[in-house]
Amino acid sequence: MNAKRTSQYPRWLNWAVIGSDVVLINVAFLLAYYLRYRLQLFRPVDPAFDNPPNVYIPFAIVLTLLLIGAFRLDGVYVPRRLSLWLDQMWLIVRSTMMAILLMIGITFFYYQPFFYSRLIFLYDSILIVVLLGLGRLGWGIVLGQLRKRGVGVVRVLIVGAGEVGRTVIRTVMAQPELGYRIVALVDDHLDRAALTMGPVQIYEGTHLLSKAVQENCVDEVVVALPWTNSRQILDIFQQCEKAGARARTVPDLFQLSLNRVDVEDLGGVPLIGLKPASIRGANLVVKRIMDVIIASLSLIVALPIMGVLALAIKLDSPGVVVFRQKRVGMRGQEFMVYKFRSMRERADEEKERLLGFNEMTGPLFKMRDDPRRTRVGRFMRRLSLDELPQLFNVLRGEMSMVGPRPHTLEEVLQYHDWQKRVLEAPPGLTGLAQVSGRSQLSFDEQCLLDIYYIENWSPALDWKILLRTLPKILSGEGAY
Repeated sequence: MNAKRTSQYPRWLNWAVIGSDVVLINVAFLLAYYLRYRLQLFRPVDPAFDNPPNVYIPFAIVLTLLLIGAFRLDGVYVPRRLSLWLDQMWLIVRSTMMAILLMIGITFFYYQPFFYSRLIFLYDSILIVVLLGLGRLGWGIVLGQLRKRGVGVVRVLIVGAGEVGRTVIRTVMAQPELGYRIVALVDDHLDRAALTMGPVQIYEGTHLLSKAVQENCVDEVVVALPWTNSRQILDIFQQCEKAGARARTVPDLFQLSLNRVDVEDLGGVPLIGLKPASIRGANLVVKRIMDVIIASLSLIVALPIMGVLALAIKLDSPGVVVFRQKRVGMRGQEFMVYKFRSMRERADEEKERLLGFNEMTGPLFKMRDDPRRTRVGRFMRRLSLDELPQLFNVLRGEMSMVGPRPHTLEEVLQYHDWQKRVLEAPPGLTGLAQVSGRSQLSFDEQCLLDIYYIENWSPALDWKILLRTLPKILSGEGAY
């Protein structure tokens, strides 16, 4: 049964956003007028220049037109960008500053230099940015609800399951706010053992491309094949044109993701090489400083909770309170990870008889109703409280607050070659995979997200993941 095509945004969306911007711009002006002429912040108003509000009506009209025009030129009203809050705010700040400066020039050219208050321009620019920023948060919620209903979501088919294809997949998975959803994967030589995708239709053979486009109502086809397949890529573009789907290709530069390509200039000659992993050198020092500060502050809050949990574990079942297990960290180095015991004693010895109930793909073992868990353990697992002792691992430098989850040596030995890239970063207490679905994701999907994190690390990305962690923990989504 073909999927229903609902990817187009409703026509009223742009007009509604523009209308709300017009209202907020003028509300900002009224507030700026009130701050300047009624509260007289920072500097009293000379009675000779105490202008009534109607004097500023031409100013408000011209500024509104300038701002809306600047926003349109900057692409602020492209529907897909509306959910990218930081990108939107950068464009809004830039356009607002340009419009205000142009407005100041117009005002002081046509009127006496001090006819209008200069402070009102400052107040107005700040208030415009603040109010439009709050407005964008509201529109982000609206867009989120529309996308839950399939509106504004581009249904994507990926051709090619190699390294380039995996780069596209992990980028789409890591940034759902872009509005893309992978619905199908096509490859002539698909190794199912090397890549498992959740609810994605898989077609073995590009001759099935037209069928895949029709059955999944694909909006866009992303071709991620090696450059040596140039003739095949042209054939795929023609198939997509006939099937009514837009086709685009990813430049395959030595089968590397573009964000890992380093280009330097040598007297006009471009030199192309590989960028090192972003979490190293000075970046690793910055990340370590952040870890120590955040882990120390977290421990201050967590210690009373950890005391209560330790007592509950002791009273609930016999055995140690803190469970220790060897895990593999950055560059394959082993370390001892600490967790509150959530299972009965000798639970590892019972694992073999439960392997048939494994609900996880790949080397990991996950079971939603694991009979080995204790009563307190079930509660701790749901809220991830069993991992609180790992704050000490962070302080010891064995783990980071954010990064890929550490696995046992037995599990690491089962990694495919491409999955071993997760060992290029310090293991984390939380991570991009944890805030994107946790156990609901396949092991391959978790690795794709972790590799994206490693390739695109920044302090801002760590903060974003940390801020998303608490709501995910409280919801218990994907925890078992």
